[in-house]
Amino acid sequence: MPRKLSLDELNRLSVDEFREAPKYPYCLILDDVRSLNNVGSVFRTADAFRAQTIYLCGITGTPPHRDITKTALGATESVNWTYVPDVVTLAQQLKQDGWVIAAVEQAEGSVNLDTFQPDPDNRYAFVFGNEVTGVKQPLVEQADVVLEIPQFGTKHSLNIAVSAGILCWDFLTKCNKNLTPGF
Repeated sequence: MPRKLSLDELNRLSVDEFREAPKYPYCLILDDVRSLNNVGSVFRTADAFRAQTIYLCGITGTPPHRDITKTALGATESVNWTYVPDVVTLAQQLKQDGWVIAAVEQAEGSVNLDTFQPDPDNRYAFVFGNEVTGVKQPLVEQADVVLEIPQFGTKHSLNIAVSAGILCWDFLTKCNKNLTPGF
């Protein structure tokens, strides 16, 4: 019969070990995300899936804040993050630096996530927008690809933190990245 593992048996990295460990070739961009709990949850996801960095843009809250800290459970200490006021300027700079800009949005010409095949040799910047209005139109237009997570219910969207978790896992598995803890 299976036995639940203790925290010690999980062999997790310390914060210092995490900072030194190699990261996967992607970053997360949160633009105008209102919910500080969503921001904290995305920090946990970025830690779990070793994102290179999180960019917090526009009105998105930044650490330290108790609501971010509450849901991040320490990930604000391990995950690299930067505040950038203007997401469009950030995306332009990342494109110049060779990143593929991927907006996560429902849009004409979007690519369903289940059919998206990332190039494992590229670095990706995944953009998540405001919980109500989504990714800004100028950024959708500037994106190299617009990704849409297929949905089959009555609601027209997923929570941003859920979307980030789905996208990170999908990206790593499709790029055939070594998903073992020691990578």
